[in-house]
Amino acid sequence: MAKGPKNSSGRGQRDLKVRVKSARGRKLSSTRWLQRQLNDPYVKRAKDEGYRGRAAFKILELDDKYGFLVPGARIVDLGCAPGGWCQVAVKRVNALGDQNGKAQGRVLGVDLQEVDPIPGAEIHQLDFVQDGADDRVKAWLDGKADVVMSDMAASASGHKQTDHLRIIALCEAAAELAFDVLETGGTFVAKVLAGGAEGSLQQLLKQRFEKVMNVKPPASRSDSSEKFVVALGFRG
Repeated sequence: MAKGPKNSSGRGQRDLKVRVKSARGRKLSSTRWLQRQLNDPYVKRAKDEGYRGRAAFKILELDDKYGFLVPGARIVDLGCAPGGWCQVAVKRVNALGDQNGKAQGRVLGVDLQEVDPIPGAEIHQLDFVQDGADDRVKAWLDGKADVVMSDMAASASGHKQTDHLRIIALCEAAAELAFDVLETGGTFVAKVLAGGAEGSLQQLLKQRFEKVMNVKPPASRSDSSEKFVVALGFRG
């Protein structure tokens, strides 16, 4: 009996990896980045599910674990560009009001740069470290927030320790704003880079929140030094 043709794609057995040839004028680091992007399942999922970037799955996974994005919650997303975290929050807090029988929340995105509109989110161009930024956020929300979250990272300098110090400084600034705008019992979530200087941030958060955890969600690349601090139960 003649055998049928072999399945040359190998699907069902293994995932195919896309290999990118080095092109003239393209740096090796750029080639590696492109190859990683093409083979990253989260990049494909983000495209398939309509998210603006793979980072959306980081906040999804953190919320699946800790449950802070609930219908009716008021969310502030600092450094919200390109908008993936806002997209997740809009759905989970019912900001569009399309989940019958559930409270309708609000999502406020803040960034230095312009961000394309996101249905269900209010986007404002603002430097959140400037004087009076906390008052403007509370005025836009018409009250306080239940969650302040941040996936911000300073522009990479190419020097690991410098980048680490910059992102810790950003996180501490985000935490200070959170202290001013969060309701008692609220949540703070922020990206940090491991590197030794995060101890002061941890100490600061432990004084103001009931629980402080350091988490690396599955969507965070294994070769990245990033992790996320999740602070629950703001003491007010």
